[in-house]
Amino acid sequence: MQEIPSEHFEQVRFVGKFRIAYPGVRIFAIPNGGHRGKVTAIKMKNEGVSRGVPDLYIPAWHLWIEMKRVKGGTVSPEQKDWHEYLSDIGDTVIVCRGSVEALEKVSEYLRTNP
Repeated sequence: MQEIPSEHFEQVRFVGKFRIAYPGVRIFAIPNGGHRGKVTAIKMKNEGVSRGVPDLYIPAWHLWIEMKRVKGGTVSPEQKDWHEYLSDIGDTVIVCRGSVEALEKVSEYLRTNP
């Protein structure tokens, strides 16, 4: 049986393909995930890191991307809260299961939001 790629792997693949497909359009990651020591976690929280913020942001398009594995992975209550807040202030949030779906959803977003 084939192993399902991690969310990290899918996000890295997506960002690489995005940067090729949309040169000059900036995209950046939000450093919310990963395992950290307690001291580092406290420092980052004090600096403004907030649980649930989507994984990626494209400022020019006001588009947030929540990456998930192709199979598995759920949207947490904190993520749902952030998604609702961001939508309420006029930004768009898309949840993507894998890099292929992420590229498809970004393309669809651009078709419907010129």
